[in-house]
Amino acid sequence: MDRSILITGCSSGIGLDAAQGMKARGWRVFATCRQEADCERLREQGFESFRLDYSDEPSIASAIDEIHQRNGGRLGALFNNGAFACPGAVEDLPRGALREIFEVNLFGYHDLTRRVIPLMRAAGAGRIVNCSSVLGLVPMKWRGAYVATKFAMEGMTDVLRLEMRGTGIDVVLIEPGPVTSRIRENSIPHFEKWIDWENSARSDEYRTLLHRLYEAKNAPDRFELPPSAVTAALVKAVEKPRPRARYYVTKATWLMAFARWLLPRPMLDWLIAKG
Repeated sequence: MDRSILITGCSSGIGLDAAQGMKARGWRVFATCRQEADCERLREQGFESFRLDYSDEPSIASAIDEIHQRNGGRLGALFNNGAFACPGAVEDLPRGALREIFEVNLFGYHDLTRRVIPLMRAAGAGRIVNCSSVLGLVPMKWRGAYVATKFAMEGMTDVLRLEMRGTGIDVVLIEPGPVTSRIRENSIPHFEKWIDWENSARSDEYRTLLHRLYEAKNAPDRFELPPSAVTAALVKAVEKPRPRARYYVTKATWLMAFARWLLPRPMLDWLIAKG
């Protein structure tokens, strides 16, 4: 398999650490970002970086053109990583909010993956790795939009894995729990754009929770790990001869995966509500 990998969402957090970690292991890394300014910063650090925005179809097509030009159309692995959240109660999510988040967190993943598969088919080998979440396994209040995209992406990834059997292309899910990133800060503009919380039936609940969104964290969340924990799972997903279908990251993810299998639904709901 060609030791080249396309990674999305490399401006910070999981994507940036993955790009740095895979490059250190000798992979040729195509590190993409939504904003050209972030790509320029990565190029100054020695990365091959160009723009790729899941919500912008021409940028996805252009990224594939870059792969053809830079590496003769060869690509060993794809790490679909970029995503965002839009916090808010499900009853307060307008259609536009769901449309916007699905465009990035699901439709963009699908579009890019479809365009990469022919490159891997031609080589007879490849790895497609999708970054999910513990919230692709279990739900959590106030995160309905993000949970919906991750549940959908898990299902689509499972189907793709079955369909790719015998092609030499392995399809893998990485499921992080709490990992240090900017996803909370990056969710604020989406919350302010879409959630009319002051006129919500839950306005009093919002008032008690807004500090979690706006105040700077002064300590890691429970079970939180650095992005390097996800990179370690990515290394296994793309380098092991027979990768697992899923790699859980953080104790929280292992716990929720086990609880989902073991507990009846009322007990699982109780456990999640306490968390």
